[in-house]
Amino acid sequence: MAEATGLDYWLQWQVLVCALIVFIPTIISLNLIIKTSRRQVKQQQLKSCDLWLPCWKNLHPKWLLLYRVIAFCFMALLLCQTVVSFGPFICFYYTQWTVALVLVYFAIGVIVSARGCWTYPKEPLANNAEREMLVAKDYSDSAHESTTDIKAVGENSIHQEAGALENLMQSIYHACGGAVMLTDLVFWFLLLPWGNDSLTMLLGLLHSANVVFLVLDSAFNNHPFPWSRFTYFVLWSCAYIISQWIIHFCGVVTWWPYPFLELDTPWAPAWYFGLALFHIPCYALYSLLIKAKDFILSRMFPRAFLRFYD
Repeated sequence: MAEATGLDYWLQWQVLVCALIVFIPTIISLNLIIKTSRRQVKQQQLKSCDLWLPCWKNLHPKWLLLYRVIAFCFMALLLCQTVVSFGPFICFYYTQWTVALVLVYFAIGVIVSARGCWTYPKEPLANNAEREMLVAKDYSDSAHESTTDIKAVGENSIHQEAGALENLMQSIYHACGGAVMLTDLVFWFLLLPWGNDSLTMLLGLLHSANVVFLVLDSAFNNHPFPWSRFTYFVLWSCAYIISQWIIHFCGVVTWWPYPFLELDTPWAPAWYFGLALFHIPCYALYSLLIKAKDFILSRMFPRAFLRFYD
């Protein structure tokens, strides 16, 4: 087996194939993100309130803020405990990257929600009254008419467009949605049954709390989850793999955090291609959770649950 730091290692044919599997999606994702960003600038659909206003009637934004504070503190404590227990090299794993990304999401969410709670009571009475009239109306109308009215009020009542922080938060949210699914599914169904990992309470929490906290946040927020945002998830995973290659090329470490990242095997392209394809069901699974939330809760609680997006 060739050394990961030697030139012969990086000149193998499977390394070139794996590089194409990683760099092609990276370039495509960056290109789509640029095009989507330009389109959103023209359409200006995302509002600042979409990031901190709950999708439940009579639920004050302060409760969403409180939840995000709790989630941030718990995830920060969990990440710190993991580093203390396993050492700083544990940060080479994709799991820790994902937990850190979720932590950043909740950190930004706390800032955005706090700012939203600060401005929420200061909205003109007419705007708040208009919103209260909407959420108090009889929801016996068709779902299409209700959704249209809600969107119209959302655009007319709070005119502030989402800023750079809100757009960053939404982008991280979509990357987190797929990443937590990928992390937990690979751990519970691949690494734990077939690998050498032994289950501990810390590892169990680490590979479950991330998705639990994010799903609960999704149950209260107004974030849409379109497939066009799949690119952020792809870009996040590609950034992780490229960073691992750079670390190994520079000789910082000589071991791979996951056996399927090893390049010195003819099966490496198959592993990398399989992982690339596995991103699709991971993102689709979280997208289905969001659609199920909108479909089920809007019918179970038609007077309490508000859908701001189709």
